[in-house]
Amino acid sequence: MSTLADRTISALRGNHDNLTGLVSGFDVGDLARQSGSTQWDVGHVLGHLGSGTEIALAGLQAGIAGHEAPGQDFNQLVWDRWNAMSAQEKAQGFLGANERLVTAYESLDATARQEVQVKLAFLPFPADVALLSGMRLNEAALHGWDVRVAFDPHATLTVQETAAILEQLSGPLSFMLGFLAKPEVLKGIQTTLRVETTEPDGVLSLVLGENVSLGDAPTDVGGVLTSPAEALLRLLAGRLDEAHTPDTLTITGSVTLEQIRRVFPGI
Repeated sequence: MSTLADRTISALRGNHDNLTGLVSGFDVGDLARQSGSTQWDVGHVLGHLGSGTEIALAGLQAGIAGHEAPGQDFNQLVWDRWNAMSAQEKAQGFLGANERLVTAYESLDATARQEVQVKLAFLPFPADVALLSGMRLNEAALHGWDVRVAFDPHATLTVQETAAILEQLSGPLSFMLGFLAKPEVLKGIQTTLRVETTEPDGVLSLVLGENVSLGDAPTDVGGVLTSPAEALLRLLAGRLDEAHTPDTLTITGSVTLEQIRRVFPGI
């Protein structure tokens, strides 16, 4: 039976292979296109993914060796080096670095996938492989969408990516929504939405209050959000503006879609 780590690592491979097929054909003009991130062009997104991949691999290797992950000084050196690259160097560098990271995850046997842990400075507890790979998949899938939407306005996250990330955000990665959410914009409104998703089909709860969370189906409901699952993830990541919202998304209750967009402005 597959574990969450197995499913997440498989989704990382799918994400990498899909992006490789696209990025390997980019020219200078392609890399200069505006990405789905309002602050970055495609080249900058790939540079961000590349530096993050290198840092993630160093952390994984440290965990395998029983050491603490490299600290902020190492990270800054990596960021500085990637920031100094040309757009084409960032694209090619990303492809190589990401292949090395995904291969490293795939090479872990069942025991390592259960037992390896990494101490990260921003977490009060060690991260296991499921959590580590989940953080990376969330980053890779959403920034992968940033790249793909520059060439296809109807781009979506894949079902495989979506299923794994939803499982992560309602499990080990549940703390992440607390980092991303700005519930103060609701000016005291607190509610729980029943979230009905498709592809994959499911029912979740989105709690909007002092604490924001995504979890199991709610018992007390203040409204209903019906959405493709991938669009829900983009909403939570600040990537669901009007131009990229599917017609099948509907919401009822005490909060509007625009209010939820403001709660999750993205980064």
